[in-house]
Amino acid sequence: MSYQVLARKYRPQRFSEVIGQEHVTRTLKNAIEQQRIAHGYIFSGHRGIGKTTIARILAMALNCRSFDRPTPEPCGHCDSCVEIRAGNSVDVIEIDAATNRGIDEIRELREAARYRPARDRYKIYILDEAHQITDAAFNALLKTLEEPPAHIVFMMATTQPEDIPQTIRSRCQNFNFHAVKFDEIVNQLRAIAQKENIQADDNALAVLAEAGDGSMRDALSIMDQAIACCGERLSAEVVLGLVGSVGSEVMEDLMGAVARSSSEEALRLLDKLMTEGQNPSHFAKQLVRFLRNTIVAKVSGADSPLLQISSDERQRVARVAEQFSEEDLARFLQIMLRTYDELGYRQEQRFHLELGVLKLVHAQRLLPLEQILSQVAPPAPSGKATQSGKQPATSAASAPPATAARSPESRVSPFEADRARKGRSYDPEMSSAAATAPQMQSEPVGVSEPENSSDPALILGRIVADLEQAGHNSPAMILEKGTARIEGADLVVTVAEKPVVIGVVFGTEPMRVANTAASSAAGRVLKLKIVSGTEGNGNGSGIVRPANGGGNARGRAADDPVVQRMQEKFGAEIRVVIDHREKN
Repeated sequence: MSYQVLARKYRPQRFSEVIGQEHVTRTLKNAIEQQRIAHGYIFSGHRGIGKTTIARILAMALNCRSFDRPTPEPCGHCDSCVEIRAGNSVDVIEIDAATNRGIDEIRELREAARYRPARDRYKIYILDEAHQITDAAFNALLKTLEEPPAHIVFMMATTQPEDIPQTIRSRCQNFNFHAVKFDEIVNQLRAIAQKENIQADDNALAVLAEAGDGSMRDALSIMDQAIACCGERLSAEVVLGLVGSVGSEVMEDLMGAVARSSSEEALRLLDKLMTEGQNPSHFAKQLVRFLRNTIVAKVSGADSPLLQISSDERQRVARVAEQFSEEDLARFLQIMLRTYDELGYRQEQRFHLELGVLKLVHAQRLLPLEQILSQVAPPAPSGKATQSGKQPATSAASAPPATAARSPESRVSPFEADRARKGRSYDPEMSSAAATAPQMQSEPVGVSEPENSSDPALILGRIVADLEQAGHNSPAMILEKGTARIEGADLVVTVAEKPVVIGVVFGTEPMRVANTAASSAAGRVLKLKIVSGTEGNGNGSGIVRPANGGGNARGRAADDPVVQRMQEKFGAEIRVVIDHREKN
């Protein structure tokens, strides 16, 4: 007797044996019990998830001879069930629509449908890959589907339901099959391994399930291949080699190199993988999936049910998630998605993959646009101590000099400044302003004050210290030169910056840190309100909107420090100015 592959040997023969499609099997069983049998069905979904299998089970349920009427569960032993399972039933005709797609074949089908079944209750046509049928052939079938004989049932299986004309779909019951869940595939593989006396560890089964990508048939095919290779014991390493994948430990090592900003280490790791024969496109796909799982672990935790991976990989993605922020991981995923998309049509795939990985390393060094625009020169210091009890800082980190007074050679590259901020060493000769790069990792300037303070200067000092410790240097720099007073439940701080600058610098997170620090220092709920110049009428958010001012709108826009910053950093130019205040 010839060998039968696992996908055929363990093909479900009853609705209760189908996994992952309960919404379909439950509906069909209820319809049979209620004798609400349709004349046309469309089964659509991913490959290898049971579309044709359920069509055959439904055919057996309708024609089972062990009962005097259609039954929700076929017996599997009568002549009709045995013949349908073997594919040689006279009254159940299975047609490959990919090769029988023309109008002539459909006309023959339509003529044969006029005659009653030879033995069974229904004459059933199962059209596999139905989306391959031509439009003309579908039109020829349209009248038969609209007014079919009582003994005819059409079942169409397809992976592309959108290619079936709407006139056909509207005359059939449509069932959308789901991809089989990861855990369900693992459990099914474990049960089959036990029946076949195969020893497979959990990691090997997880690799098989992941390689199946939601398809039970694909997972069983790979399992067949692994058994042929390894015999009665399956290991994750061998299965990974068979499917051309790399272990999650390699992904963890690569992201570790990214976290350390080690371009050389990342390239050496890629070179090792490519030398071993890894496909660049397949590796990029794996890295995309790994990054997606890392983001989920960062957002929802390593135990989240959204992670369809083994316990070992859960631990790895959790460790990687601790090294990056959610924003960094989202940026990494976007980079690799674009890289994977490009590898599909680019020559020299290895070079494009290396470029994508280098982008991951460089992405950490990029400064947010808000931070670049917030580095606007403040007014010249008056030379006297502020009410917060601290002298104005003289470093570029707390008071960057006016951009007009700086030569292009003296400007700090965002990459170099960020490297200095993260404590990385670099050659001071690369930039004449390296000594003035922001040192956000330095010890915060603490303000010693008693708890439950009512002194606005001491409370302001506490806010500045907490902002610096949280890495919000620009907001701290602005508040450090302000004057504070308490008005009811508000700590009103008057600063010299324009309202538009305040609006750019003080986002949600800096305001949250500031309000928490103010309340903690005051021993009661105290909300920070920031006003510009001598104006004290802040809005509800604590940020003052600019008042109507005189002068030409284009001139006011050109004098705006944020606009000037955009022009300096990005070479922008003012083309159109719309003054909404003049409209009102």
